[in-house]
Amino acid sequence: MTSATAAARMPTLIQGAYVLTMDDALADGRYDVRLRDGRIHAVEPVLEPLGGEVVLDARGKVVLPGFVQTHIHLCQTLFRNLADDRALLDWLKERIWPFEGGHTFDSLRASADLGIAELLLGGTTAIVDMGTVHHTEAVFEALIDSGLRAIAGKCMMDAPDTPPALAESTAASIAESLALAERFDGAGDGRVRYGFAPRFVLSCTDELMRDVARLADERGLWIHTHSSENTDEVALVHARSGGIGNVAFLAELGISGPRTVLAHCIHLDADEVATLASSGTRVSHCVTSNLKLGSGICDVPGLVDAGVHVSLGADGAPCNNRLDMWTEMRTAALVQKPIHGPTSMPAELVLRLATRAGAEAIGMGDELGRIVPGFRADLQVVGFDDVLDGPMGPPASRLVYACSREAVEHVWVDGHHLVADKQLVRADKAEIGQRARGELTALLKRLGAPAA
Repeated sequence: MTSATAAARMPTLIQGAYVLTMDDALADGRYDVRLRDGRIHAVEPVLEPLGGEVVLDARGKVVLPGFVQTHIHLCQTLFRNLADDRALLDWLKERIWPFEGGHTFDSLRASADLGIAELLLGGTTAIVDMGTVHHTEAVFEALIDSGLRAIAGKCMMDAPDTPPALAESTAASIAESLALAERFDGAGDGRVRYGFAPRFVLSCTDELMRDVARLADERGLWIHTHSSENTDEVALVHARSGGIGNVAFLAELGISGPRTVLAHCIHLDADEVATLASSGTRVSHCVTSNLKLGSGICDVPGLVDAGVHVSLGADGAPCNNRLDMWTEMRTAALVQKPIHGPTSMPAELVLRLATRAGAEAIGMGDELGRIVPGFRADLQVVGFDDVLDGPMGPPASRLVYACSREAVEHVWVDGHHLVADKQLVRADKAEIGQRARGELTALLKRLGAPAA
């Protein structure tokens, strides 16, 4: 993926679509949508084409905001299908940490390109990403070239028991993170921002966590970490912290607030839920990953009712196998119903978590996540299949319960057309796959592991 192959940001008129605005004031309905200078210029029942516009006939299709996935590991996409059927801590120690330790710049770039291609083809336009410890500039360069919007950061691991290939000192971890922030925060015309990424409490010293909290506050940067994903993890944090919960311990170290994204948050006590709500800390719900690792089921309806800000993410390919918001939406809706009842996670709520709530989670709720004039042109066009998706029904229900990523036809970020007629505009899918296979083969050879 190179900027040299980038498509121009062309003025575009999308005609005749059913638009899910995700807005409180502008009702859903059939509209024409004009994109100009990277923004949604107009949303009207009828708009006449202007000179120089690309006109897209979208009759019978749906326009909705691009998905925002608030917990992703692009560095792990290369390892899809190679770490299955393990619990979290075994999954990390036996597979993920050795694999990440074997990365070079080139293999990490191939992994990032692979993940970004999948995300864009599935309608995701923005992510919160956690890199690995080394070579994180490869992820940033992939993000800049691809056109995807992101908050991303180098993984931080300074605990004494960190595997040697990933181990770093507190000072080195902080210094490299700050250097990356200086280089990449605001890159890609502002699309790419930096977020500190301490892996989780068990991988980081208290000193590092406190430094991250202080520096993020001083510099207006984000924090992205894991919390309360697994009962064994929670028990180890209890032992280290003197008996308080994971979220409470993070808050004690300064890791909380509206620029903090905590992935998972399954195993919480009532005080921690109240802390999340009062502090405005963001929670990324990763339902498919949680199910596959056997970690548990997050009480999303309870969090939402308590005022906690929840959004969705796929996590990484080795613990999910699909970086697919369509799978996340359907599963997030269905898994709560046997527990809380069939009305507990309606399609409209789930779709909001995947779009508008994600935009709010990354501090862009006044610019993304809604199809209204003035907002950034991060959106997707979806075509229904009358046989596979059903000929009728409320659009939100069709999208959440019946539709799949194969229905995504067009994707724009900042008005740049990145997926056109189901094809990547800036990259060649076959080349990405071929390069990924070669880099994975070389990585496994470096580790002395059999070829996949």
